[in-house]
Amino acid sequence: MSATTPPDGPPAALPVSDVMEASRSMLQMQLYAITTTPTDGLGPVLAHLEAHLAFQVGLEKDGVLFAAGPLWTDDEREWRGEGLVVVRAPSRAAAIAIAERDPMHASGARRFVVRPWMINEGSLSLRLDLSSQRLALA
Repeated sequence: MSATTPPDGPPAALPVSDVMEASRSMLQMQLYAITTTPTDGLGPVLAHLEAHLAFQVGLEKDGVLFAAGPLWTDDEREWRGEGLVVVRAPSRAAAIAIAERDPMHASGARRFVVRPWMINEGSLSLRLDLSSQRLALA
């Protein structure tokens, strides 16, 4: 591995190629995580919430949205307007362009940060009960 190593300790960073090689047998699905935070309290966020949710549903229908939702406070008792949106995009620049189109960001109600995120591990369960035609995701 060709890591960035400080003189007195373990590596501070690894090149992406090293991480890809170490996880070559895993999924390696490249997505983009968009963290979004209010710029001026909840008022502007609530004013643009309906348009934001419609935008998200459009991304979902287009196959761009992987997952999204609100981020609670650490004690899980409040929502202060923060959210996480994960999108499929060909590049970070394309993910930024998606985030810029979100009415929350276009209006200035929220600011955002886009980070590349590679999914390697995890699981998803889908259950279909044929008799009731009920579908459940776990």
